[in-house]
Amino acid sequence: MLLMLTIILITLLLANVVMMIASILSKKTTKDREKNSPFECGFDPKESARLPFSLRFFLIAVIFLIFDVEITLLLPVIFILPYSHLFSWMFTTLIFLLILLMGLYFEWAQGALEWAQ
Repeated sequence: MLLMLTIILITLLLANVVMMIASILSKKTTKDREKNSPFECGFDPKESARLPFSLRFFLIAVIFLIFDVEITLLLPVIFILPYSHLFSWMFTTLIFLLILLMGLYFEWAQGALEWAQ
């Protein structure tokens, strides 16, 4: 137990030291107007680089990522079927799919999946 605690403390100490050294070495020392401006073939930009961003597109992308991660959680369920009890496997899978479908229905009911309004 003492050996494991020592290894954990050394690992945490080493990780903190590496992060502090990286933070110290990565600081920018000079601020240059040209380096902070967006690059446009060496010329001054014609218009602002801060274009308005579609919040609807961002919301759809986040919903896609959430459901994509849940699909990757569903893939191993097929492979564990031979190693588990059929009833517990089916119960767990159905509960997970019901939670997934309830989330999809909630997003649909809130109108988050409609692109144009």
